[in-house]
Amino acid sequence: MSLIETHGLSREFPVPKHTMFERARTQSALHPTDLRIEAGESIGVIGESGSGKSTLVRLLLGLDRPTAGTVDVDGKRVDAAASARSLHWIRRATGLVFQDPYASLDPRMSAGQIIAEPLWALGIDGDRRARVREVLTQVGLDPAMAERYPHEFSGGQRQRVAIARAIVHRPRILVGDEPLSALDVTVRAQILEVLRGLLETEDLTLILVSHDIGVVQNLCDTVAVMKDGRIVERGSTADVLLHPQQDYTRRLLSAIPVIPGGDAASA
Repeated sequence: MSLIETHGLSREFPVPKHTMFERARTQSALHPTDLRIEAGESIGVIGESGSGKSTLVRLLLGLDRPTAGTVDVDGKRVDAAASARSLHWIRRATGLVFQDPYASLDPRMSAGQIIAEPLWALGIDGDRRARVREVLTQVGLDPAMAERYPHEFSGGQRQRVAIARAIVHRPRILVGDEPLSALDVTVRAQILEVLRGLLETEDLTLILVSHDIGVVQNLCDTVAVMKDGRIVERGSTADVLLHPQQDYTRRLLSAIPVIPGGDAASA
């Protein structure tokens, strides 16, 4: 059984009426989608803005309710309509790194408090301070930095804190929603190395939404290409990037900015 499976997963949103005489209409952000992600797989989801990438990820995480279809994680149904407490299991299984390290950290909390927050929220017992120190070391920060506040960190350091928060509760699935796009090229390469190291040591399954083909090439085994709410192409990263089968994929690859793989790997 796959770690993540979707069957007929779709999401529609109502279209605002411009006059009272218009009929109610909906727009499909995600058309019925069947998707399987194996344990330990690293999959990159690419596509233009509005292609359905973020909608798909939100449905996989139980952060939005599908119009139709199902999501199963490790054989258990994800019900976004369930209570927050009954969804603790999916929160425990997943960690999320957001795009903007400036906006994703509470400026009123120290780094240690931010990183430990999932442990408190999920009721995970144990030496929480020790665990915070451990993950700070894993992401390349001095454990003493736990006492600092977000404004005392650089952008790259903030994203390291965000990654530490995402893995502190030992999730099985790490989701990155454009986690490197707000950083400059040099810092991106450094954070890329952090993520690659975590994938190797923590036995994580990665779902990465990114516009950056260089990042996908360096981190992902497989690629899913999305257009207009549909997965139009999927395959191994090498096959899709070197020998795309769809015209849309070829146009997309020719238009997306790239961080050269060699630079990222050697930084």
